[in-house]
Amino acid sequence: MQIEVKGRNVPVNDELRELVERKFRKVAAQVSDLARMEVELHEERNPSIADSQVAGVTLYLKGVTLHAECASREIEHSIRLCSDELARQVKRHREKRRRRREARGPQAQAAT
Repeated sequence: MQIEVKGRNVPVNDELRELVERKFRKVAAQVSDLARMEVELHEERNPSIADSQVAGVTLYLKGVTLHAECASREIEHSIRLCSDELARQVKRHREKRRRRREARGPQAQAAT
């Protein structure tokens, strides 16, 4: 899986890139090698917003695009929240595909 890390108002260093790769290993194991993930990290500049560190993740799979966006006081925590959310979405998507395949299987066999 290709991972692209972008920063808006946030410097993206090697430490952040390694953190993103480490946190999204679970997701990478469940999707195809052809999948592409974009991680956008940015900081809200409004002082009234307490959770100013925002991480947005978009995962492009074959036929579907999954997106998660999380905010917290620390960028590391935002990345962690997004990885959990995206893992949940990928799991749900895989189960949906599996159910469709199983439902279609017996009907296709009975028709032939």
